[in-house]
Amino acid sequence: MTAQSDVRTHRLLYGCMGLGGTWDTTPYTAADIAHAEASVEAALAVGITAFDHADIYRHGKSEAVFGEVLARAPELRGRILLQTKCGIRLTDGERPGLYDLREASIVRRVEESLTRLRTDVIDVLLLHRPDPLTGPDEIAKALASLHGQGLVRHFGVSNMSAAQIAHLQAHLDVPLVANQLEMSLGSRDWVESGVLLNTPAATGNGFPHGTIEYCAANGLQLQAWGSLAQGRYSGGQDSPAGRLVTGLAERKQTTPETILLWWLQRHPARIAPVIGTSRPERILACRDAAHREPDLTHEEWYELWVAARGEPLP
Repeated sequence: MTAQSDVRTHRLLYGCMGLGGTWDTTPYTAADIAHAEASVEAALAVGITAFDHADIYRHGKSEAVFGEVLARAPELRGRILLQTKCGIRLTDGERPGLYDLREASIVRRVEESLTRLRTDVIDVLLLHRPDPLTGPDEIAKALASLHGQGLVRHFGVSNMSAAQIAHLQAHLDVPLVANQLEMSLGSRDWVESGVLLNTPAATGNGFPHGTIEYCAANGLQLQAWGSLAQGRYSGGQDSPAGRLVTGLAERKQTTPETILLWWLQRHPARIAPVIGTSRPERILACRDAAHREPDLTHEEWYELWVAARGEPLP
């Protein structure tokens, strides 16, 4: 395993969900390809070399425009880590959206992703969401087949609890390397599940307690989707948390985006934020989070947390 192919060595990932045009089956355009190129170039410029996809993003068009970028710059594939997900099937006509981790479905979806991405191997495949109707033994068959054929190097999960991960891992011959969860200063259930234990507020927290600790103890990288909180605190909003983020950025000579990412990276579980914006200028604003250790004191980290909560800790 090279450092490049091991996602656990990457401090940041670029999330490609915003690439590919519209969220429907309308074909992507030359402008969409140009936009993808600009976003990829911005990510590379700040030192991000891990790119996160999913087969459903923009109905497959996010992967497809990224494949166009790779086709135009073939040398790029050897410099980056490609991660994608499968397991969600979008609404199709009268059929509702559903989760599908059956063996044949996983294999087919990976083959389709390889075609769209114009590559012969996926570095990391994440199971996008749990499928309650498919047992871990069947999932294991699919992953073993993909790994044995050299189509996927490593596997992980997304939006899974510690218990679900352990149950699946018991059926696998290869270790799971990542779990991708929504984590940000705006989505704090992952950190609050621990401190709200044994308080009345715990009943309103649905995050599976112990998942962060399980991943850290078992070598799974915690990847944070939604890490910039949809711009809630970095766009100059007049709120206590927004003002604090702006003030810290000014004092530390960095950007509000970096402060938000540092808040995640400062946690001892070594969280790797996924940068989901498709605006090159906001990608560039994340530069310090890719290169500098989080410059937040113990007190500053808590100040951000309490300001975002809007009330004191219990």
